[in-house]
Amino acid sequence: MFRRVLLISFSSLLLLTGCSGGGTSSNPESFVSGNGSITFIEKSKREAAPVLSGMTLTGVNYSYSGKGIAVVNVWASWCAPCRAEAPTLAALSKKYSDVAFIGILTRDNPASAEAFNRKLALPYPTLIDDSVLIGFRNTLPANAIPSTVVLDKNGDVAGRISGAITVASLTSLIEKVSNE
Repeated sequence: MFRRVLLISFSSLLLLTGCSGGGTSSNPESFVSGNGSITFIEKSKREAAPVLSGMTLTGVNYSYSGKGIAVVNVWASWCAPCRAEAPTLAALSKKYSDVAFIGILTRDNPASAEAFNRKLALPYPTLIDDSVLIGFRNTLPANAIPSTVVLDKNGDVAGRISGAITVASLTSLIEKVSNE
């Protein structure tokens, strides 16, 4: 009887640890969510943003000129804060029509993201190659999902919102960079 209980206990333990992944997760829904904090870089300390170009969710090849203010939002369709902020980003992209809004899809299935994009009718392009994010590593990398980076008129990285944006937070950052 003791051997049977021990065997069942051991088997259960193996089953549980086998499913745990050893404390790591490959699930795309395991992500770091930011707290909405804003980082602003003084003009003299800014560095150029990486080249923002490639295929979009809608199958169009897109390239940002590198000139003019831009808002770059890193998102995924499975990310609840990303879904929550999408209508605000869409509204602000219409309000600030002279500002380029660009999405970068990360760790997501393009078909799911495209369906989400279509449902919300997001009025700006979303790049599907998240290797573009590597180019931000020396400035303000996307340290959470979502992350939003604002580029100044010269295409330099001026600020970042780590986590979901609000109307107030993104408006404030766009206005600060626009008034330079």
